[in-house]
Amino acid sequence: MTDGPNLAEQLSTPSPRSAKRRMMFITLAGVLAIVGSLAGGYYFASRPVTLRIAVGPANSDDVKVVQALTQAFNQTHSHIRLRPLQTDGPTASGDLLADSKTDLAIIRGDLDVPKTAQAVATLRKNVAVLWVPAPVKVKGKKAAPKITKIAQLAGRRIGVVGRTPANVNLLKVILQQYGVDPSKVEIVQFPAPEAADAVRSQKADAYIAAGPLNSKITAEAIAASTHDGVTPTFLAIDSAEAIAQNHPAYEAAEIPAGAFGGSPDRPDDEIKTISFSHHIVARKDLSETTVAAFTRQLFAIRQSVMSEFPLAAKIETPDTDKDAAIPVHPGAAAFVDGEEKSFLDRYSDYIWWGLMLLSATGSAGAWFAGYLKKDERNNNSSLRERLLDMLAAARRSDSIEELDTMQAEADTILRDTLISFEHGAVEEGALTAFNIALEQFHNAVADRKALLISMPQNLQRAGAQFRATGTL
Repeated sequence: MTDGPNLAEQLSTPSPRSAKRRMMFITLAGVLAIVGSLAGGYYFASRPVTLRIAVGPANSDDVKVVQALTQAFNQTHSHIRLRPLQTDGPTASGDLLADSKTDLAIIRGDLDVPKTAQAVATLRKNVAVLWVPAPVKVKGKKAAPKITKIAQLAGRRIGVVGRTPANVNLLKVILQQYGVDPSKVEIVQFPAPEAADAVRSQKADAYIAAGPLNSKITAEAIAASTHDGVTPTFLAIDSAEAIAQNHPAYEAAEIPAGAFGGSPDRPDDEIKTISFSHHIVARKDLSETTVAAFTRQLFAIRQSVMSEFPLAAKIETPDTDKDAAIPVHPGAAAFVDGEEKSFLDRYSDYIWWGLMLLSATGSAGAWFAGYLKKDERNNNSSLRERLLDMLAAARRSDSIEELDTMQAEADTILRDTLISFEHGAVEEGALTAFNIALEQFHNAVADRKALLISMPQNLQRAGAQFRATGTL
């Protein structure tokens, strides 16, 4: 039998069909991986995010507001959740933010603002209230000179509501504006809850409190300053605009008549003063998308929180001006300016690249499938050549066993050719040519078998021996 490709060796090696199946599985796996990545990205982008927020001191209005917001966010299953971190006060909260130990913090605008802090919202505005209690008449004792101006506070004792040093600094700023040396006055501090009792005990000649206009602590302290129907004297800060110019953390403000209630009104006329704000600030490296989502939720839920905690009504949008005392966070600015990005806006680039990768993977798979078909076509062409060689060998064969072996091999070649045709690797024209060769082979085998059967056995052996000797 003539030499040709060994069919057994061909069948022992991985067939092109197996490689094609593997490639199809690889392509499918790649597509599923890309789809899974996009789905996973959407899940991680939409899952709840918990932000730490530093606030203090304990039992303060700021803590109560944050607790109310935390509960509201949880009840509405909001995208952003809060985890309060209680501190000793705004200064400690700012320190945590500076050390990246919290994501958000409640700070006072008139204190040192961490360099990493950017404004998200104004929690509330506070006004400075400076007043002198109504004189208490004591028999046999001459009343002290009446204080009607800030400049007259020199040499007096001034009570400061609250233990924070920030309120003392506020008092010093006011005194210095009016030429009063802070070292020439005696400053006494007492806890905010004890303000009314301190006033009743006449622990100071004048008092200063800093808080929102509707502060219950301030209103009670002023009410305790009223004696025998005489209201306290409110000291106007007429130089409020000058103070604001020299200290950007402060703003000129006004206390409207009757702000602290009572009869007669307290105060009985509008009073000039200065104000400062408590801010919700975020780390500047906090995600713009996350801050925008928090800001949006904050103002969406503010209305419902107001019913339980009216102080939430004081929450305002941050100052977005470029010269603001505390620069606004880009995420909060995007919400305020109506430029917040949607999900598609934020992730359109990733989606586009994902689709491009998906398309490229499909194209690569199609190219590789075509490449495999090329190999399959080449393999089928070699099998056809093998069949032609077998045709020539069949016409010279002197062994019926050899003819049977070639017949079995031809059946295997036929099977592989038909499978290649189903895969599209063999065209109809090539299949027709193969069919002609196969028919000729079958005819040659049949003719040769008939001849060998008709010959005597001794002649068959002699012919085979002669050919074997001639080939050596």
